[in-house]
Amino acid sequence: MVEDSYRTIKELSEGYYSEKRSRFISYAIPVRTVEEVKERVDAYRKRYYDARHVCWAYMLGADRKTFRANDDGEPSSTAGKPILGQINSRELTDVLVIVIRYFGGIELGTSGLIVAYRTATAEALDAAEIEERTVDEDITVIFEYPYLNGIMRIVKEDGPTIVSQRFDMDCEMTLRIRKGEAERLRNRLLKVESAYLKA
Repeated sequence: MVEDSYRTIKELSEGYYSEKRSRFISYAIPVRTVEEVKERVDAYRKRYYDARHVCWAYMLGADRKTFRANDDGEPSSTAGKPILGQINSRELTDVLVIVIRYFGGIELGTSGLIVAYRTATAEALDAAEIEERTVDEDITVIFEYPYLNGIMRIVKEDGPTIVSQRFDMDCEMTLRIRKGEAERLRNRLLKVESAYLKA
């Protein structure tokens, strides 16, 4: 069974939590790359320049293997880890959660901090619209013009998205299909006389 779908958030969402006058403002942000994560974290640091801590965690990729958590000066594992834990428990990816803390003058202790960061993250993620996306693959097939009808019949039956097409003496078509269905499509295209797949 090919893992070819993943859960992520549709758009930015916010949450809020307060405990003993400390305020925790949270943002769940859809992201695709580590560069994007850095840009977003920098932007929120500038925006909340007067906050005591800007803690965050992210998870990237359909395989959910790229992740990181940052405590930004809070005691070790009291902020970034609980944030990441919430992303994980919902099995989300391509998401960054930033939690901004304004210190209220009263220490919360490690367990209090863990609860606060976890709850603030949960608030933002609960407000998010979750969507399932597929992991897709592009297949480029090259064939002679007389076999166009045969190719188009396969396209109609298997339902891939046509990314690009060029009709000449030799025709070229790039199709996008869900990863789990790619092998079947490849095999069907190869059965059309004269067709071959571009590596």
